[in-house]
Amino acid sequence: MTNVDTQEIAKFSKLANDWWDVNGPLRTLHDMNALRLNYILNHTPLAGLNVLDVGCGGGLLSEGMALHEARVLGIDLDEKSIAVAQKHAITSNLNISYQCTAIETLCQQQTHQFDVITCLEMLEHVPDPAQIIQSCAQLLKPNGFLYLSTINRNIKSYGLAIVAAEYILGLLPRGTHDFERFIKPSELTAWCRAADLSSRHLQGLEYQPFKRQTRFCDDLSVNYIALFQK
Repeated sequence: MTNVDTQEIAKFSKLANDWWDVNGPLRTLHDMNALRLNYILNHTPLAGLNVLDVGCGGGLLSEGMALHEARVLGIDLDEKSIAVAQKHAITSNLNISYQCTAIETLCQQQTHQFDVITCLEMLEHVPDPAQIIQSCAQLLKPNGFLYLSTINRNIKSYGLAIVAAEYILGLLPRGTHDFERFIKPSELTAWCRAADLSSRHLQGLEYQPFKRQTRFCDDLSVNYIALFQK
């Protein structure tokens, strides 16, 4: 499989035991998780829907969606993170399926199975994000929804998401992000259009590190979340 960066997997594998530490190295994901979940719920009531969480990590978003009665399958290529997710779901008494597999492999097994697919803070960590989107489109049911979130590529995002977040404030481990893999909204939209997905909504997210709060904004220059439909 070519659409895999083993260094990226190893990077998150080292953090696997920290997934559920709200004050640990992945705390920004905890701080963002509720708002991201609310964005999804505002557009798509999840109760009774089949949902695929791509790049699920330790299961933060997967558990949030399961709590709203979605039938969730979470996939990730890091075995340690999947093990953490499975263990935490049992502890939380949640019925969530997890698989250590790539979405391309899942496409070979089934198509048009999911009402909703989420792929949040993951596209900027793979060599070919457009291929991930193509696979998501293949797995969506007709009229299904795809939620994507990532980081824009510009001077501002470099200063805030890398210099400030990783090197000055220490919000994330150094080397978490590669600026060249950040994704402009125009690029994301073009990839989705090529996969026969229609843009439904784009929303900026603003993170306030000292308050540990995230809010919606109209500024797409750093973090943003997007909704597409098949």
